[in-house]
Amino acid sequence: MDANLADLNAFLAVARAKGFREGARASGGSASGLSEAVRRLETQLGVRLLHRTTRTVSLTEAGQRLIERLAPALTEVQAALDVVNGFRDRPAGTLRLNVAVSAARLTLPAIVPAFLAAYPDIQLEVFADDTFVDVLAAGCDAGIRYEERLEKDMIAVPIGPRVQRFALAASTAYLDKHGQPQHPGELVNHACLRGRFASGAMPPWEFEKGGEVVRITPNGPLIVQIGSAVDLVVDSAVAGTGLVYLFEDWLRPQLVSGMLEPVLKDWWPSFSGPFLYYPGHRLPPAPLRAFIDFIRAQAAATAP
Repeated sequence: MDANLADLNAFLAVARAKGFREGARASGGSASGLSEAVRRLETQLGVRLLHRTTRTVSLTEAGQRLIERLAPALTEVQAALDVVNGFRDRPAGTLRLNVAVSAARLTLPAIVPAFLAAYPDIQLEVFADDTFVDVLAAGCDAGIRYEERLEKDMIAVPIGPRVQRFALAASTAYLDKHGQPQHPGELVNHACLRGRFASGAMPPWEFEKGGEVVRITPNGPLIVQIGSAVDLVVDSAVAGTGLVYLFEDWLRPQLVSGMLEPVLKDWWPSFSGPFLYYPGHRLPPAPLRAFIDFIRAQAAATAP
């Protein structure tokens, strides 16, 4: 039984986006066009692939079985077509990256403008997400995560600064009222503004000095989802609500301006910078290859 490749791609776009409008935005098509393509595919196959309501779209069992085999197959088709791209003078196409929110905020701004200027025929799509995802199943070519959250069987390439720090800070008004902590253990008596991952996990606050490591589970009046609502924590700290524990680079503007003061600076822990990772079982598409070469060249140019 033959099926139109465009219709299969349309079904995949809708399934990944969990909706026709969302699929249209992701694929650059129209919702009506995707709906017609999926209807045509279902008619040809003689089976319903999607459950549709006025609010949601979900896979039927048949649709789930199809997408499990279809996504890798279409990825290989794209990889085969992309071989031709290697014969162009300049790589072209779309590069889709699934990145941690912190990487989108702190790492990519120093890379993306120059990369797009160097490769004007490449379109970059960035999906900022702090959940642990399968980049291929999410329809992306590569991801950017920190070392402890890299997927297995992936090739990892360093991207951005190789050493970063977490910083603890508070407003002058808060410290004047509640005092300056002298040891991380004292933070259990302070108002701490915390973050929770989408999974529900709430990471402890970790500090290190002279080989001594202190981990605490702080309490406080505000908890936000890590990634999407972190700026609320920063703004609340500036307003004097409590202490914020975050990437030093994220807090740098407030620290430089004096809106926040460093707290326990001698205890701020360092950690490895992020990595670009991609599947090792297939050749990277030309846009991804260009991006890998670009970040490697940029790292070499800035190395001491």
